[in-house]
Amino acid sequence: MNAVAAFLEPAHGDFSETASAWVREHLPAVPAAHGDESARLEARVLCGRMGAAGLFAPIAAGDLRSLCLLREAIAGVSPLADAVVALQALAATPVLIAGTDRQKQEWVSALVSGRAVGAFVMTEPQAGSDVAAMQTTATRDGDGWVINGEKHLISNAGIADLHVVFAVTSPGKGSRGITAFLVPAGTPGLNFDAPQVMAAPHPLGRIVLNGCRLPADAVLGDVDGGFKLGMMTLDRIRPSVGAAACGMAATALADALSHARTRRQFGQALGELQLVRARIGEMATDLDAARLLVYRAAWEKDRGADRITVPAAMAKSFATEAAQRIVDAAVQITGGLGVLVGTRVEYLYRAVRALRIYEGATDVQRLVIGAALLAEPPAPAPSPSQT
Repeated sequence: MNAVAAFLEPAHGDFSETASAWVREHLPAVPAAHGDESARLEARVLCGRMGAAGLFAPIAAGDLRSLCLLREAIAGVSPLADAVVALQALAATPVLIAGTDRQKQEWVSALVSGRAVGAFVMTEPQAGSDVAAMQTTATRDGDGWVINGEKHLISNAGIADLHVVFAVTSPGKGSRGITAFLVPAGTPGLNFDAPQVMAAPHPLGRIVLNGCRLPADAVLGDVDGGFKLGMMTLDRIRPSVGAAACGMAATALADALSHARTRRQFGQALGELQLVRARIGEMATDLDAARLLVYRAAWEKDRGADRITVPAAMAKSFATEAAQRIVDAAVQITGGLGVLVGTRVEYLYRAVRALRIYEGATDVQRLVIGAALLAEPPAPAPSPSQT
C-alpha cells in the first residue's frame, strides 16, 4: 500500500487493518463453487455479518478512501462479498445525497448496519449505458405514483429490502425527465421475475414493475432530478470499483509470484525465465498505477470536491482494464493449474471481467474523459522561453 500512502490519513491505516483482519477471519482463501440461489443466500448472510462488524461505516461517513480500502481488501478474496459492499453503497448513497430526514432515518441506518439489503435499479433491456433510452415510466395517480416497466441485470434482485428505482416521469425530456423512487420489498406490483446467471456467483436478475403504486413521499430528491442523482452516486462509487479491481489484481499477482518461485521448468525456477520476470514487472507496474489513480480520485472527493467525474472515470477505466490484464497474466504464468475450477486465479478470471462493464463501461468512461478535456478552453501555446 506504499504507493498510495500520500493519499491516506492514519485513521485509514487503522480501518484497513480492521477490514483485513475481518477478511482473514471470515472469508475462505478460495471461495467455494456455488450456484445462483446459494449466492443469493450467502449475499444476505454476508451483508448482515459485515454490517454488524461496522464495515459499512465509511458509506454513512462519506469516506471514499475507506470504502476503497474495504473493497480492495475484500475483492481479492471474495468478489461476492465485494458485490455486497458495492450494493449497500449504491443504495445508501443517493439517500444520503438527496433523502428527506424521514427517508434517511428509515433506511440509512438499516443499510449501514446490514439489517437491510439494497439494490440500485436503473438498467433496462434497452437502456444500459444509454440511460436516456429508459422505458420504465412513473405516472402521477392522485397524490402518489404508479410505476410500470422492466429492469434487468439488477444486482440483489430478489433479495433486496430497498430498491432505488429510476423511472421516466416526463417523457420527451430524455435524461432530464427521470426520477428516483424508494421502493421497499413487498410493495404490490414490484416483482422479481427471474435470475440472470453470471460467470462468477452474483445475485443478479430481472425485476418487473406492474402497476406498482407508491406514495408521494417515495420520491427521492427532485422530480425529474433522478438522472443527476444517479450520476452523482456513480461518481462517488466508481473509484471504489477500481479499488475492487486492484484487490483482485493484487491477489492474482501474489499467486503468480508464489507459483513462479516454486514451479520448476527446464531445470530452473519459473521465475528465472526472463519472459516471466518481464511479465511480472509489467503486472506490478500496472497495479501501482491503478492504485494511484483510484486513491487520487477518492482523495479529491474526501477533500470536498463537488464532482470527480473525470478522476473517477480515469480510475475506474484504467484499474479495471489493468486488473483484467494482470489476472489473465497470472493464469498464463500458473499454466494448466490456472484454469482448474477451485483455484483462486481461475475464480478471479471469471469475476474480474464484469468490472469493466458495470457502473459505466470502459468505453463510456473514455468518452467522458475525452469530452471533458475537449470542453476545456485551449491552453496557451508555450512561449519560446518555455520550449
